[in-house]
Amino acid sequence: MTQEEINDIDNGDDRLRKWRLILGKEERPQQEEQDVELTEEEQGMDQVLEALYDQERKGGLGGSSPNINRWLGDIRKYFGTEMVRIMQKDAMERLGLDQLLLEPELLESVEPDVNLVGTLLSLNKTMPNKTRETARIVVRKVVAELEKKLSNPMREAIEGAINRSTHNRRPKLNEMNWHRTIRANMKHYQEEYKTIIPEQLWGYGRKGQALKHVVLLVDQSGSMASSLVYAGVFGAVMASLKSIKTKMVVFDTAVVDLTDHLTDPVELLFGTQLGGGTDINKALTYAEQIISNPQDTILILISDLFEGGNEHEMLKRAARLKAKGVTFVTLLSLNDDGAPAYDKGVAENFASFGIPSFACTPEAFPELMSAALKKENIGSWMSRNGIIAK
Repeated sequence: MTQEEINDIDNGDDRLRKWRLILGKEERPQQEEQDVELTEEEQGMDQVLEALYDQERKGGLGGSSPNINRWLGDIRKYFGTEMVRIMQKDAMERLGLDQLLLEPELLESVEPDVNLVGTLLSLNKTMPNKTRETARIVVRKVVAELEKKLSNPMREAIEGAINRSTHNRRPKLNEMNWHRTIRANMKHYQEEYKTIIPEQLWGYGRKGQALKHVVLLVDQSGSMASSLVYAGVFGAVMASLKSIKTKMVVFDTAVVDLTDHLTDPVELLFGTQLGGGTDINKALTYAEQIISNPQDTILILISDLFEGGNEHEMLKRAARLKAKGVTFVTLLSLNDDGAPAYDKGVAENFASFGIPSFACTPEAFPELMSAALKKENIGSWMSRNGIIAK
């Protein structure tokens, strides 16, 4: 037998074992007399997959914290981080693992990610105090990772847009762009005084004109959990920039302004209450009240558009905001999961007002904000980036 023929047999065995792991033990053809032979490691993988995905077994992970902890440890042993997160999410949905997260010992064993943060926020009101402290540690870790990943692209996109559209050569102290002023005057460094004497100042905003305002209006119904997490992180980054003024408002059937919490995104997220109904009309009513300069305001509504309040009044209010000159964009989601189920009728009505509705990834959001700040046509921006309006 040639080496090529041996390799073909080996590759065939590999494929059989892979399909055996995918389909499970009970799905093998009836005529086979014995199961596909698995290695010791593959047998371990098979056991953790069977515990989660075998439809005939209920609560396959066991009801006790030690069993869950062992399973969480096993999936880390056999699978990479991204697969671990997927399996954790499936366990929450299929086996009620979310309720077991109320045990701090178990929570410490879970791989932190955005979906986990959404689950913890939905459980916030029912958490015992000892679990809440552990949950805050987990949420803070995820938020720190997101800020590290998203902060610089957000800052660069916004400052780039502002620099190209609003130069102020005679800024007041609170309008100073310190980074650009220092860079532009490095050649004027005075060794004797150990300082820079600037010949040219750079600031934000046109003389006599208000700064740009951004209003994040975020649906906190249960389906928007991961979008809410990303919105909180982006809101905190934007609030740290002096070139724009940022407000963050969350809503279900009530409206809560969380702008004062933007300095601490963890506190902000724990100030939300996932899982309620949806009253977009009430949220737009509040937004209309806090928008003082429509021409310089960007309103980002993050919602799946399923209105539980007065839809007729909501549409009238959205059309009025757009007619006043507000740059109005609707994001059906702000995450990596793609477009969710959404109200197509409302999206079509919004489109007729000139308000685009689409799903946006976290990576694309900084560019979207840059385009909005420069008053680009959002439809053109979407076309360039291969984004299809809903």
